[in-house]
Parts: sequence; C-alpha cells; structure tokens
Amino acid sequence: MAELAPNSVLPAQREAITLRTADGLTLVGELATPLNGEPKATIVCVHPNPTGGGMMDSHLFRKAAWRLPALADVAILRFNTRGTSSASGTSEGTYDQGGAEKFDLEAAIQFAITRGLPNIWLVGWSFGTDVVLQHGNVDPVQGAVLFSPPLKWSDDAALAGWAASGRSLTALVPELDDYLQPEQARTRFAVIPQCEVVGISECKHLWVGEKFVRIAWDETLKRIRPDMKPLTWEWDGPINRWDDLTGRLT
Repeated sequence: MAELAPNSVLPAQREAITLRTADGLTLVGELATPLNGEPKATIVCVHPNPTGGGMMDSHLFRKAAWRLPALADVAILRFNTRGTSSASGTSEGTYDQGGAEKFDLEAAIQFAITRGLPNIWLVGWSFGTDVVLQHGNVDPVQGAVLFSPPLKWSDDAALAGWAASGRSLTALVPELDDYLQPEQARTRFAVIPQCEVVGISECKHLWVGEKFVRIAWDETLKRIRPDMKPLTWEWDGPINRWDDLTGRLT
C-alpha cells in the first residue's frame, strides 16, 4: 500500500461533459466514476467564486475527482458555472453573483438524474455554498456539505426552506476563516435545526495543505457514505502523478 501524495491520480473513468442550461447556455464539466462497478453515491461540486479564481479545478474538487471514485466508490461531477474558465474550457454566459447560477446547478442535477447516477449530494465551497443554499434544496438531492460558507448571498427564505425540508446539511467551517468562523456559523445556521456545524481547527478559507484536503473529504464521506470505513488515504494499485508544469499525467 502506498500513501497518496498531493498530486496522486488514481484509476477512474473520466469523461468530459457539457451541460445545457434552461436559459440556453452550454457549460463545460467532467464526470469521474469508479473504473469497476457502479458508484454508491454522487457528489455534485459547486466551485468557489470565479472572480477570485474559483473553478471546477479548484484543488479540493480536482483532488476529489482524482481520488474518490477509486477510494470511496463515488461519482464526482464538477463543472464551470457560467462565465468560468479552467483547463477544461470556458462555460458560456456571465457570472451573476449566484442568481442565474441557479440554472447551472439545475443542469448539473438533471445531468446526474438522466445518467441514472445514485444518491445525489451537493458539495459547495465558498461562493458555491451560497449557490447550493439558494438553489440546491430540491429533489432528488439527499443533502449538502458546505466548505467555508460565507453566507453572503443566501437569504432567510432559502435557509427557512432547508429547515422545512429536513434535508441533511453540514457546514465545515474553518477556525481561521476570513468570512465566517465557527461560532458565528453556529448562530447563523441555528435557524436550520438539522444543520451540523463542524469547526475545523487551524484551517483557513482555502483549505490549503494535504492535511486539510483529507479532513474535508473525510468529514464529507461520513455523511455521504456512512456505511464505509474511514479512508486510510493509501492505494494498492497503479498511481499516476499530475504535473502542473506540463498539464499532464506522469
């Protein structure tokens, strides 16, 4: 068994996809699924604010796509919201501060439904958490996990909707976050009785460092795959490495 390095890429079926929104835009994305067998769950990732460099390749989500199909038998669906660019391409449209991004999230959820992907969960990060809170409280979504929620654009009606639905909600809040820290988060999320706020010691908004990548996904998998043993972050099989300088696997 080899312990994973920050740039370890494990075997998976990876497919470049396009999403078509209800308002007529084409978005770029990727679906990563287990190489052998059907996924046990599906994670739809909603990235941080593109005005600050957020995209589908933001490190927590890219590493999830690299690792979790093999380690946890989950499908990872990530995409660029409108007007966002990454190495995979640029999605059509214009950034809308989480408003019209409603159609982007709807398109991603519908893609998962159409593909027959099971047990759909949403994971948002920063700006992506506001998109999830505003627009993700819909069937057949099972629940959501929020990384570094700023609660900048989420209104009272959206929070009340989550409370009324009873849909699972967990907020992972860095102790040293720039926007909302754990005690503030517990106060703000108290209107949603089922929301669990988990403070992440020593962590900052961007979750930099392999330690925090593993914490983020360990906490997430506790909710999405409660039947699964905790990950060891080791792999007994082929491992590729991603080289950022060349943009290729080695």
